[in-house]
Amino acid sequence: MGNILTTPSPDLNELNIYLVGGAVRDRLLNRAVKDHDYLVVGASVKEMLALGFKQVGKDFPVFLHPKTKQEYALARTERKQGQGYTGFSCYAEPDVTLEQDLLRRDLTVNAMAMSCAGEIIDPYHGQQDLKDRVLRHVSAAFIEDPLRVLRVARFAARYHNDGFTIADETFTLMAKISESGELSSLSAERIWQEMQRSLNEDHPEVFFKILHRCQALKAIWPELDVLWGVPNPAQWHPEICSGIHTLMVLQQAVLLTATNENKTAIRFAALCHDLGKGLTQSEHWPSHRGHEKAGLPLVEKISQQLKVPNYCKQLALKVCEHHLHCHKAFQLKASTLLRIFNQLDVWRKPQEFDDFLIACKSDFLGRLNFESRPYPQEQYLKDTMLAARKINAKSFVEQGLQGVAIKEAMAKARLNAIKKVKAEYQIT
Repeated sequence: MGNILTTPSPDLNELNIYLVGGAVRDRLLNRAVKDHDYLVVGASVKEMLALGFKQVGKDFPVFLHPKTKQEYALARTERKQGQGYTGFSCYAEPDVTLEQDLLRRDLTVNAMAMSCAGEIIDPYHGQQDLKDRVLRHVSAAFIEDPLRVLRVARFAARYHNDGFTIADETFTLMAKISESGELSSLSAERIWQEMQRSLNEDHPEVFFKILHRCQALKAIWPELDVLWGVPNPAQWHPEICSGIHTLMVLQQAVLLTATNENKTAIRFAALCHDLGKGLTQSEHWPSHRGHEKAGLPLVEKISQQLKVPNYCKQLALKVCEHHLHCHKAFQLKASTLLRIFNQLDVWRKPQEFDDFLIACKSDFLGRLNFESRPYPQEQYLKDTMLAARKINAKSFVEQGLQGVAIKEAMAKARLNAIKKVKAEYQIT
């Protein structure tokens, strides 16, 4: 594999340095390596500082390389002392061995190291699990860190195309953690970080499917979890189940946003669009009248709970409230379209409107046997919006109009522009 560790000064050659974790895993899988984590065995904090490293770790000794600024951590062991993923005591003295450090890691495929000479150190058979395409916990200590439930689900999503599955015994531990209540100790930032990373993968639906199966979704996002088992009208939803439909919508959103800079927001909106269906009383099933507005407080709740970025929240709210209007676009009056454009603020946020249309299209296609159906509503709404956006205040100011009169004249002109497009589409 070649020499993957560089030491820019002779003094640093004295350190026993290894490349560890995901970088080793991805090199062995012939995947691009984004982050390089380095481990130093047999050194002390004092020695690292003397060599010019800058200490940045709060909970355990992590240092920045004096020239490359990459992170180097001292080998350590951990012992569970309290609740959650932060309830650990750390021991990072020079007598901690490489094998002891690797033992505390979550999965065998993440518990490998590579020496300066390219030698793989693999005490827990990570290479065999890579070959077998299995995500397996390293030790019984896996259960001590609730964040690992989300991490394993994320890895399953990331490596889905490579055929990876979760070992039965590891999944059992994930379910045990979920049932213990420890997931409630996770911070909003850590949950959103794992969720956001998963949303940016090619198969984020795997992440949510696994969390649902092991009862973790029920703990961190019950309003989404409850959708499984809530039926939809078979005419429009041959897949019936609202939870299954939501993940199908997410899959379609992935296909439509591979290069979109706002893909996280669009995919989050896909997850949120039908949250209101979880509030429908069972006697009204499979109908869900008013589920769009009913879902708005639930979008607000999860966004506040997980500290979701504002753009993600605002787009999710708009998709939740207006996705059915999008599907019924050809049936809407010009005045209704204008009202919706005002609510979506297409005048100031045309890019957000494009993202809105993608999320709505994902909802339409994310149904059993609907995947290849045409969605002409998308282009129609783009055309009507663009025609209406061409109207601006300048011409009315030049006519001598002021204040409210300008606003009224612009609304009338926009309405006429929408009507003209409707006529071109032969819609009355």
